[in-house]
Parts: sequence; structure tokens; C-alpha cells
Amino acid sequence: MARATSPRVPEDPAGLGRARAAGIAAPALLVVAAFLVFPALWTLYLGTTNYRLTGFAARHPRSVGLQNYTNVIQDPEFHHSLWLTFEYVIVSAVIGQAVLGFTIAWLLRDATGWFKRLIEALVLLAWILPSSVVAFLWVAMLDRDAGTLNALLRTPGTAWAIEHPMAVIIVFNIWRGTAFSMLLYSAALTGVPPSQLATARMFGANSWQQLRDVVFPHIRGHILTNLLLISLWTFNDFTPYQITAGGPNGKSEILPVYIYQTALFDGQMGLGAAISLLMLVINLVVALVYLRLLRERRQERVAA
Repeated sequence: MARATSPRVPEDPAGLGRARAAGIAAPALLVVAAFLVFPALWTLYLGTTNYRLTGFAARHPRSVGLQNYTNVIQDPEFHHSLWLTFEYVIVSAVIGQAVLGFTIAWLLRDATGWFKRLIEALVLLAWILPSSVVAFLWVAMLDRDAGTLNALLRTPGTAWAIEHPMAVIIVFNIWRGTAFSMLLYSAALTGVPPSQLATARMFGANSWQQLRDVVFPHIRGHILTNLLLISLWTFNDFTPYQITAGGPNGKSEILPVYIYQTALFDGQMGLGAAISLLMLVINLVVALVYLRLLRERRQERVAA
């Protein structure tokens, strides 16, 4: 009996030819090179120089090798800023946005009518407004003398952004970024078979057991994707600068703000570039961890 062979897939199914295909892809590749590759290479170069915004080093920078990276790694301020950044990401994104976004999506999964639309609109409004507008509203709300929060809590004279800077930017990021997690989880929950939830309830499973045994296994890939995106977005978020400016005394100076202060305020562009490259490496490590977990999830589904 002749062995069946799969039809051979043509190398050029569109029939464009290599020259025309390269011509079509060239504009996109040029954009990537101009806005991603070149800035990355330029940052790598600046990180090995003593380049400054002013003075002799601005006109004639010299190479310092890995000295900038050595100085950054040994700098206690960098360690402090890195710790604040991890705290900001874990509490506001991994815990805050992910949990609150899922909670809203789960509670609204069976809701209909104006109430569901109202809640979704309020959550989305915080996400779609420009960051400068939202930051101004929060500064006004937290004002020591005429702030809305002090009026509601009857705590006149409390300077929230000065006395509790990290708590302020964490709550701000949860409030502003929850919408993305809510939308992603709402879409993911539609793929959970209602029959399995009904079967679980029939066997006496409570809400937590339904989530653990039915819902989470179905949406694990969506959870990992959401955590990857919101972690990277929060890790690189500069919006807190508009609320606390990294203060007071560096108590809310996360890495993006620390880089801004070092490179532009202090004028140490070479040192700022070195910190940026280290930040890029941390981003890559975080992304690789999540991608590995996603790959394992796909392999489990294929094996099942």
C-alpha cells in the first residue's frame, strides 16, 4: 500500500517573488531600525561614555568602558529605586490590577443592562483619559488644603502624596490600569463552558472551588498573558512622576523616574544610558520567564 504524503507547501504562496516581498517589507523594517534598533545601539554606546548634557564632556565625550555599569550596580540609590520598582509592579499590577480586574469581570459575567455598562464605562474612563489629565485630577484630589479626599475623610492638612507617596502611586496605578485586565478576563471567561460550571455546582462546589477547578485551568494562558503585559507596562511607567516627582527624598523614585533624574536633571547621559540598558535586561528576563510559563501551558494542552 502506497504511503500517503502530505502536499508540499509552496515556498512563495503569494507569488510575489523575493524582490517584491523584500520591497513590501522594507518600509516596516526601516521603521523598526529607526525607532528600535538604532536607539538601542545608541543607548549601548552612550552607556560606555561619560557623555553629559553640559560641559566639556557634552562636546567631547570619552569612553569609560564598563565604569558606568560598575557605578550603577554599586550605587545604593539604584538598589533603593529597583526595590521600589519591584514593590510598585508586584503590588499595583500583579496583585492589584490582576485581582481587581478579574473580580470585576467575574461579578459582571452574568450582568446585563445599564448597570453593567455603567461599571464598565467608569472603569474604562480611567484607562482612556490622558495620563497628564488623570495625574492633575489626582493631585487636586490629594491636595493638602482643598483636596477632595481630605474633605471626604475629614482629615484636613494631610499631605497624602508627601506622607504616603508609594501608597498613592500604587493606588493610582491600580485605579487607572484595572480596565485592561477586566477586558481581557471578560473575554477569557466567555470561553469557559457553562456546562462544566453547572456540573461543579451540581456536585456541591462553592464559588472558590468552581474558580480553582474549572475557571482557572481554562484561562491560565490569559492570566499569564495579562500578567506579562501589565508587569512590563508598570515596570516602565513614568506617570507617577506627574504625581510625586519621585519624592519626597526619593521615597517614590521608581526606575523610570530615577533614569529621568539622572540623565536630564543631573545631566549624566552616559550613566542614565547604562541604567536604561540594565532596565532593558530586567525587562527581558521578566518577559522570558512569562514566555516560558506560556510555552509550558501550550505543551500541557497539546499533551492533554
